[in-house]
Amino acid sequence: MTQPLVGIFRGSDSYLPVMEKAVEVLREMGVSCEMDISSAHRLPDQIAEYARTARQRGSEVLICGAGMAAHLTGVVASHTTLPVIGVPLKSGALNGVDALYSTVMMPPGIPVATVAVDGAKNAAYLACSTLSIKRPELAEKPEAFREKTRQGLMEKSRELKARIV
Repeated sequence: MTQPLVGIFRGSDSYLPVMEKAVEVLREMGVSCEMDISSAHRLPDQIAEYARTARQRGSEVLICGAGMAAHLTGVVASHTTLPVIGVPLKSGALNGVDALYSTVMMPPGIPVATVAVDGAKNAAYLACSTLSIKRPELAEKPEAFREKTRQGLMEKSRELKARIV
C-alpha cells in the first residue's frame, strides 16, 4: 500500500467532526491521507517522531488541527521541513481566537500556513494546491470544483433576478 501523501492530526478526539471535512475533500480530489489523534503535551515524543519521519514514509504535506493554545501545529512544524498547514479550532473561552493567534505566530524558520478557524476544508484544498506543483493532474479537480461553485452561484443569481423583476 502506498503511504498517504497527506498526514492529518487533531489534538483531541472532539475535533473529529471538523477535521473529517479535510479527509472528505482529499478523498474527493483523489489524494491519499491518514488521520490520527495526537497531543503536543500528552504525546510529544510520538508526534515528534511522526513529523521527523513523515518525508521518508512518503508524506508531502501535514495538516494539524488544534484548539486553545494550539501547540500541536508548531511542534509538528519544528520537527519537519515539509509544508505544515494549521487549522485553528474553536474551543475554550475564546472560541478559537487563541488557537488562531498561536497558529499564525510562529518564529522565523518554523513556517506554518494557517487557514481560518475551523477551516479544515481549505486546509485540504491548500494541500492539494501544494501537491499539484509536482502533480499537475491534481490541479484539475479543484479547478472543476471552483467552476461548479461559480456556475451554481450564477444560477442562483439568475433565479433571484427573475423572482425580483
